[in-house]
Amino acid sequence: MAKFGDHPPIPDALENLLSDLTVSTVFLKADCPPRVKRGHITELEVVELEMEEFSSSTIEEISQGLDITLEQHSETRGDCFVEIDRHGCKVMQVGDLRVTISWPPFSDGWEMIVVRPVAQPDLDDYNLDENLLKLIADLQNQGTLVSGMPGSGKSTLASAIARWLDGEGAVVKTMESPRDLQLPQRVTQYAPLAEDDRSRGSMELTADILFLARPDFIVYDEVRKTKDFEVFGDCRLAGLGLLGVTHSASALEAIQRMIGRVELGILAQILTTVIHVEKGKIGEVLQLAMTVKAPSGMQSDLARPVIQVKRYPDGKVLNEIFSFGEQICIVDADGQASGDEMSPMQLLAAAQLKDRLSEDYGIRIHHVKFSGGSVEVYVDDSAIGVLVGQGGSTVKGLEEQYEVKVSIKSAGDLPRGFRAPENKFRSSYDMDVERSMGGRAWEQSYSSKKDRRAKRKGRRR
Repeated sequence: MAKFGDHPPIPDALENLLSDLTVSTVFLKADCPPRVKRGHITELEVVELEMEEFSSSTIEEISQGLDITLEQHSETRGDCFVEIDRHGCKVMQVGDLRVTISWPPFSDGWEMIVVRPVAQPDLDDYNLDENLLKLIADLQNQGTLVSGMPGSGKSTLASAIARWLDGEGAVVKTMESPRDLQLPQRVTQYAPLAEDDRSRGSMELTADILFLARPDFIVYDEVRKTKDFEVFGDCRLAGLGLLGVTHSASALEAIQRMIGRVELGILAQILTTVIHVEKGKIGEVLQLAMTVKAPSGMQSDLARPVIQVKRYPDGKVLNEIFSFGEQICIVDADGQASGDEMSPMQLLAAAQLKDRLSEDYGIRIHHVKFSGGSVEVYVDDSAIGVLVGQGGSTVKGLEEQYEVKVSIKSAGDLPRGFRAPENKFRSSYDMDVERSMGGRAWEQSYSSKKDRRAKRKGRRR
């Protein structure tokens, strides 16, 4: 179990680079001066040190020194082990240091990156308001993601929450790769479980064992690949309290990472809360809830299951997630149609309908516009009959298929801003093609020519 600020003896060349307590990351690359990332989390900076370049042999010697350190302390310390060992790459935990080493052929040269925590704040240090504390106290009954960009402090917050829940009497376990969270000794940290010595570990197998351990709460660090999100969902649906850590630039993007990896209908049951961290502080908290309603900007008879993304704690709906045909849409809940403008959701629906009609009927669709409870489709005059159909049969079929009133209008009625600019340099061939796409004259002309050829062929016989 890694302890903050504690690691066994390491090579002097590396220890000297970590002597500055504000240094959180050390970057060593062959034939380059060393660089460090230092400073407070709100003002981090990458600095190139005025030192001699590290050669490949020097970095390799440091790597070998770390291997010796692990051999000497692996049996007496639980925080000294090799997490990943592959051809050209190795990840090891040396006390509170996470060391990533790569060499050819995986990388173009020897490289070593050493990361260590420079702070271990408790949950009280975040100065959370009472409502947010109540939310965190109930995390055992929720599926939660802590999101943030690399180095933003999301894993630090996850560690603080896990320590706090452990202090409150909850049985806490973790699923990590690598196992570098700073947690009490009684919190067991699990790595991906392998079936044998020759196979790679899998978090899916780890989850199977955790079900038998009966934890109250699981911290999953990192949730990144599709399989990780599937395991996250499976654990959550089994009734376990779950806190996942994932990379994203915003809380909404963290939700987007899960869409498509779990079924949309159960997304709100799997993921209930997203806590986004920026520069070590909680910047935004979103909650998800499922309801049945018409998406914003659509008429009431188009009601469907909609996932509302609400801001915590005031409950304001910021976004809506729903399926539209074969697409999953995430739209701004404040986007309302007014005048000639369409909401983002309506723009997406119009683009999809335009492509579908053009593909199904082989005609040129100039513009599609949602207005109130209807949709207006603008086509060439010669193509109006194609979409209206005999006795209005085609347009009635479209209204039944898309569940919206459809009006077919002439492209000449479009405002000038929606008309395609005239190309004065078009060839006669281009003009003929454009005229033929106005309706389905190309099909009629093709079939009539074929019929005439067949008749002539018959006469010859």
